[in-house]
Amino acid sequence: MRPAQLLTVLDSEFSSTRKGFHTPVMLWGPPGVGKSQMVAQVAERHAVPIIDIRLSQMEPSDLRGIPFRIGNQVEWAIPALLPDQERHGPDGILFLDEITSAPPAVSAAAYQLILDRRLGEYQVPAGWAIFAAGNRQGDRGVTYTMPAPLANRFSHFEVDTNLDDWVLWAYRNQIDERVIAFLRFRPELLFDFDPVHNPVAFPSPRSWEFAHRGLQKFTDHPQLLQGTLQACVGPAAGVELHAFVNSLEQMPDLDAIVNGVEWTVPAEVDLQYAVAAALVGRAVRAMGGSEQARIIGNILDYAGRFPQREMGVMLVSDMHRAIGNAVFEVSQFSDWAQAVSEVMLFE
Repeated sequence: MRPAQLLTVLDSEFSSTRKGFHTPVMLWGPPGVGKSQMVAQVAERHAVPIIDIRLSQMEPSDLRGIPFRIGNQVEWAIPALLPDQERHGPDGILFLDEITSAPPAVSAAAYQLILDRRLGEYQVPAGWAIFAAGNRQGDRGVTYTMPAPLANRFSHFEVDTNLDDWVLWAYRNQIDERVIAFLRFRPELLFDFDPVHNPVAFPSPRSWEFAHRGLQKFTDHPQLLQGTLQACVGPAAGVELHAFVNSLEQMPDLDAIVNGVEWTVPAEVDLQYAVAAALVGRAVRAMGGSEQARIIGNILDYAGRFPQREMGVMLVSDMHRAIGNAVFEVSQFSDWAQAVSEVMLFE
């Protein structure tokens, strides 16, 4: 299931917790596809705390607690890491990450916690959702087969990579537009992991964020930039991104375009992707300002000049995902939509 759909699932599961309809959710997927980040986004969206427990680093006693004697009886000290209404609040997310990397004894200790929302005398607060994530056995991570009793305590979803969803996230999180443009140009490199060869660095949604950081740090050190990008996304993808970034010296004047100056669309396809991504970035940064409508309108005018109308449709679609219905509120939108109506209907 694509990330945008899974975010809706996780939102609904969190919101249903207090109504008694919550089912613990297990997210499956290879490393780097954003499983943990999706759970963090849900917590941020609802403004609730998230307790991230890495079960691969736990002993059974870390969950069950430590026994102590009171008179002739033994009681259990509840671990401070588990959600507590007084300390953590009435609502939140208990996230059991790396659950497939946990030793069987630790997984067994989690059975009651996940299904019955309790562990001995401890009770998970009513407003807390339980989510978990882990790698599949074919992903070459440290994994154990999930025992059937544990698997039967979850609803299971596999995380797919989706470029449109990643691009929306990238614009909202101010990822370098050169990275966005490159992945629009080479979409198959969003995620390229071959567990047979077990590479150290490989392209993934997570590692493209690392490449973004590398561009911010090493653009002024050209002798180091290619090696840095290769260290983030792997040798081949790093070389391609570096060559793509170097080609952008031939980019048209973006300031002129957003100011309404008629400017020729570059003939090179890679530069067209780069211009489209950069203009969406300009629209995002213009939101809420006095020049918002004018800039969006000028970008729409330019979108209509692409020789391949599909490229203009991609630009406007990305802009709509990034800034919403503000695209529809400028007069130029109707002219652009009419000009590309055949493409839009075909899509």
